[in-house]
Amino acid sequence: MFSYRFLALILSLFLALSTATFAQTPPAPDYEAWDRLADRFEQTLASGSADSTQLDTIRTVVTEWRDRFRSQEGVNSARISTLRDQIAALGPVPGEGETEAEDVAARRQELNKQLAELQAPGLKAVEAQGRANGIIEQVDQLLRAQQADALMRKTPSPVNPARWAPAVAEAGNVAANVYDEVRTRWEANGGLTGLRDNVPFIAGFLLLALWLLTRGRRLVDTLPGVLSGRASENSRAALIFGVSLGQIAIPMIGVILAASALYATDLFASWGRPILLSVPLAALSLFGGIWLGRRMFPDAGFVGIPPLPLTEKQRGQARFRTRMLATALALHQLFTGSVLPLGGFNSGSERMAGAIPEPLSDASAGVWHFLLILLGAFYLMSLCNILRRLKRSEGQEGQETQYYRIRIMVLLAMVGRPVALLAPVAAAFGYVTAANAILWASVLTLALVGFLVILQDFIADLYMLAVRDGSARESLIPVLIGFLVILPSIPLFALIWGARLMDLSEAWIRAQEGFSFGGVRLSPMGILTFLVVFGIGYGLTHFVQGAFRSSILPKTQMDKGGQNAVVSIIGYVGIGLAAMLAINSAGIDLTSLAFVAGALSVGIGFGMQQVVSNFVSGIILLIERPVAVGDWIDVGGKQGIVKKMAVRATQIQTFDRNEIIVPNSDLITQPVTNWTRGNLTGRIIVPVGVAYGSDTRKVAKILMEIAENQPTVLINPAPFILFRGFGADSMDFEIRAMLSDINGGLGVTSEINHQIAERFAAEGIEIPFAQRDLWLRNPEALALARDAGDAAGTAGDTAAATQGDDPPPGLPRASIRNEAPEGGYRGDDEDDGDSDGDGDGDR
Repeated sequence: MFSYRFLALILSLFLALSTATFAQTPPAPDYEAWDRLADRFEQTLASGSADSTQLDTIRTVVTEWRDRFRSQEGVNSARISTLRDQIAALGPVPGEGETEAEDVAARRQELNKQLAELQAPGLKAVEAQGRANGIIEQVDQLLRAQQADALMRKTPSPVNPARWAPAVAEAGNVAANVYDEVRTRWEANGGLTGLRDNVPFIAGFLLLALWLLTRGRRLVDTLPGVLSGRASENSRAALIFGVSLGQIAIPMIGVILAASALYATDLFASWGRPILLSVPLAALSLFGGIWLGRRMFPDAGFVGIPPLPLTEKQRGQARFRTRMLATALALHQLFTGSVLPLGGFNSGSERMAGAIPEPLSDASAGVWHFLLILLGAFYLMSLCNILRRLKRSEGQEGQETQYYRIRIMVLLAMVGRPVALLAPVAAAFGYVTAANAILWASVLTLALVGFLVILQDFIADLYMLAVRDGSARESLIPVLIGFLVILPSIPLFALIWGARLMDLSEAWIRAQEGFSFGGVRLSPMGILTFLVVFGIGYGLTHFVQGAFRSSILPKTQMDKGGQNAVVSIIGYVGIGLAAMLAINSAGIDLTSLAFVAGALSVGIGFGMQQVVSNFVSGIILLIERPVAVGDWIDVGGKQGIVKKMAVRATQIQTFDRNEIIVPNSDLITQPVTNWTRGNLTGRIIVPVGVAYGSDTRKVAKILMEIAENQPTVLINPAPFILFRGFGADSMDFEIRAMLSDINGGLGVTSEINHQIAERFAAEGIEIPFAQRDLWLRNPEALALARDAGDAAGTAGDTAAATQGDDPPPGLPRASIRNEAPEGGYRGDDEDDGDSDGDGDGDR
């Protein structure tokens, strides 16, 4: 018992200390010191004498002060919120001409004074932060202006032959200076005697680096092929990709070890040290480019689907050109960071600061840069010529995913060709810095896009490995994740094209502050909070719906339609609550959108009145439930079973297995016949006709026996036989019976008709068919025709006339009988209805 109490006491003290620590208000900045510092910075910026190093220093200092001011924005926020609630509880401020109780007015004045005092530190911090933002923006403008001037700086033309010999001589001078520096420091350090303590370390690093760059690299190159035959089909592609990364990591480790060993000798100083420091970045470009070429343009032994639809010959050509581009880029980065600092924006300030000696003149550096630009432009043009001919291969797997990447690659190739032509021309005219910027930025952009393509394929392979389904590679989830991967790469593209890290950090800070949209301030964190909270609410809603649908509602007495209605209402309410909670959590104030919503409501009302009408009708249908899922309904002349009731429309399946989408408003405004609502009982009516002369009582008795013998016909109410009357061709009867399940009405009707046919045939009751009588007004003409036939003396003519061959002109086509009441003849157009066989027909 004592231990539990002691533990609770310790925990309470810890929580109290933690709360006190986190609740501490950050110390207020020294605003007087800030004002003095800001005045000095503004004077320096106004003079225009600051170089890039000074501008970077000013920006760093001001950014630190701005962070302090930002930490003061939320000071006293809890107390300020409480005071505002207290002031609101006093009621609205009296209008002009109105009076307020003295005690209420005094209390309001006191609370407002306290509120002003608490808001003062935050307002002062906001003011100072605004001044800091102004200084930072001014610094960024000056830095961008200096960067633009550096890009457009013109050097002597490198194509002038007079520049070539000095360029070679100065390059040899650099090599000689490096050699002299190493020899001098070797002698100064005592030779091997001075390195005695570091010999094991240096020798070990150099031997390990040599092994990694030779045997280790060859081993990791062959490892994917060895693993491809042992891995399963679903895991092979992802495993090979992971192992292939060793083609970059292993040689890079070797290069870093070798550079570290040489750096540890302390033989390199101002001439050799920049070269050593530039080697790792150049090695990364070289080995990364070679790896990228192998993955983008694989050889014949590649496992899986190639990223781009190229022939084996085209892939080999593209792979070689990618390797050469990587070599040119690595040489550019190695020399730019050491002996050819012309191409970098910050290199000028570094040389002025004395960090790097002046190895080559601008004219000589331009010559060597021009050679590297020619090499890179040539292979960039060759690679773009291959990529611009990309086309989709019909019938190949994964073409849907490849379609968008083919279009992007073709677009990049179309843009890269002019760049490959423009860069050497610009360098030839002396704009070497601009040529370097545009050429190598284009190469890096193409490389980054290729890496994103490979990364998307790797994500698809990982998803296929996770679900263990070979067809899952082309599913929606890996495609969406692959597109989301593009978002983090946007800052990388910005850095490639000249943006600085400070620019990106400033853009992120501005994004965190948010942007105003219709009076509502949105920020990335607020949007992310909204999506996360709404996603959680949406998932919980579906969980609750599933629980009600599968566990709770089936145990009630509610029918299937009612259960679906309850589940749908839970979904609507849950999604609505999730949306409101997400909006509140994101700090979005929708009251500022009231004016905009009021202005848009008219247009929305006219443009979406049918949608809103269907939505409201759907809610009414779910609440009143005149129609439910599983009902047999008749609406608009269409009959079927209700399969699904959604927000906008109801899905009906007809008895022909067709799907009909009926707007919910039609189920509200139009007459709807629901055959199964409430219960499945329904009535069927089976009509039947018998020949004249039949015993009607006997017919009624037979029909009653047939109806009562049906298993689904209800006894109460009992079936009823109705003698409807005398028709033109028959005496008409009807069987009217109530069924326990109207869904089987057609089947019962069919069975009754079968039994009627069987019983009537057995009882000798005839079911007549339609008869039509034709009365002629000119029997004299028919008599003349008969006499003419007798005079001809041919029985065939008379028989033909009797069977309805073409009569003489003016006479109708009909069968002729010898007797006609009231002096006329009667002919039948279908049948003479002669049931007694006397040849005169029946009346």
